[in-house]
Amino acid sequence: MKFPYDVQNELLEELISAANRTEWGKKYNYRSIRTLSDFKNRVPIQEYDDIKPYVDRMKKGERDLLWPGETNWFAKSSGTTNDKSKYIPLTRDALEECHFKGGKDMLSIFCNNHPNSKIFSGKGLMMGGSKNMIPGKTDGYTGDLSAILINNLPFWADILRTPESSISLMDNWEEKLDKMALATSNEDVTNIAGVPSWMLKLLNKILDNTGKKNIIDVWPNLEVYFHGAVNFEPYRSQYDEVFGSKKVNYLELYNASEGFFGIQDQSDETEMLLMLDYGIYYEFIPMEEVNNDYPNSISLSEVEVGKNYAIVISTNAGLWRYKIGDVIKFTSISPFRIMVTGRTKHFINAFGEEIIIDNADRAITIACEKTKARITEYTAAPIYLTNKSAGGHEWLIEFEQEPDCLEKFTTYLDEALKSVNSDYEAKRSGDITLLKPIIKRVEKNTFYKWMKDRNRLGGQHKVPRLSNHRKYIEEIKEIAEIN
Repeated sequence: MKFPYDVQNELLEELISAANRTEWGKKYNYRSIRTLSDFKNRVPIQEYDDIKPYVDRMKKGERDLLWPGETNWFAKSSGTTNDKSKYIPLTRDALEECHFKGGKDMLSIFCNNHPNSKIFSGKGLMMGGSKNMIPGKTDGYTGDLSAILINNLPFWADILRTPESSISLMDNWEEKLDKMALATSNEDVTNIAGVPSWMLKLLNKILDNTGKKNIIDVWPNLEVYFHGAVNFEPYRSQYDEVFGSKKVNYLELYNASEGFFGIQDQSDETEMLLMLDYGIYYEFIPMEEVNNDYPNSISLSEVEVGKNYAIVISTNAGLWRYKIGDVIKFTSISPFRIMVTGRTKHFINAFGEEIIIDNADRAITIACEKTKARITEYTAAPIYLTNKSAGGHEWLIEFEQEPDCLEKFTTYLDEALKSVNSDYEAKRSGDITLLKPIIKRVEKNTFYKWMKDRNRLGGQHKVPRLSNHRKYIEEIKEIAEIN
């Protein structure tokens, strides 16, 4: 926090030095790189398709390609619901110096903010995914990041965790959910971690099994829920009700297959401290440049508060100038704190309205508050212009609790979008370009069925909130049997 530029500059030097004998380092002559300008001019910005040939060879056991030594773990990316899977290399250095360091800092920050915490007197519950051996490789595995972390936990962390790995790492999500609920109901759980949508399924299953009114009746010493992957605000009221106690704290994390990036370090603020010493060097692409063939990236010293940036990282997992697809904005630069505002590929911009996930989540939260509604999931997509009418947005929403009036909910959502996005407000003017949103209810478990059909249950999988096409929304409407 005190010396961010020194930390990042030294880290870049260490990364380049460590990789100069790898195939990648030789290709770009890392030995002769002396400055950041050399690095940026020599190494192009990468996306997954650019590194996939290297990853395929690494999965077969080849060494010293992107990072020194052999890589045995590959995190199956679940940042999107695309059919194509991405396998992000996870080196031992990345596990130790990034992901596990992040976990220790997460606990340290929580205890620092709550000095009377007794979090270590009980157990932690982490919702894990599953892992699979790589065919033909005796010590190689692919799987959800959570499964890889559970499988590699140090002994001191493993003994403070529930349930046992044989349950946490099960392939069948529905069977795992049942067994997790049974195995953990009688434990003294003090902290839980997982994606909000899936964790809510487990907590409700536990309440159904035990007949208890709320989770504090099951786990009276529960202190904190560590959450990430999606915006928590649309779920907050449901968690308040399920926990049944204001004493349970919420702490947001920004961890992904590519790295552990941020931790909420202030109890009363949801912004996250950008973690600068985890073996990750950061660059940032202003959103107006993000779709350029050769986008200009800037360093930490050049970012501005309030602007949206796509993140580019170089890491001790062998990712070099890799565009991860997330969009963030800085809320502070002393120290550097951030909020995740969306994905570079998950937005709606069919008519110049430039709706990002942060806009949609904030608008949904406002509409829910004003109509006493609660949502389980939602997705939205454009309705394209025709010769006879303006365009619009179609929203499919699965309500946990229905709004008192869907028409009012639609109006509040529309007005909230106008208040948080001036481009949307301009396009909505006079109903000339963009009409009022169309909201359609879907039955409970509709999104669950869609995710199940796509083999995307559990782990870090999540429903795409926004799409600039209609593929997802049409698939979901077919399951829901609505027009």
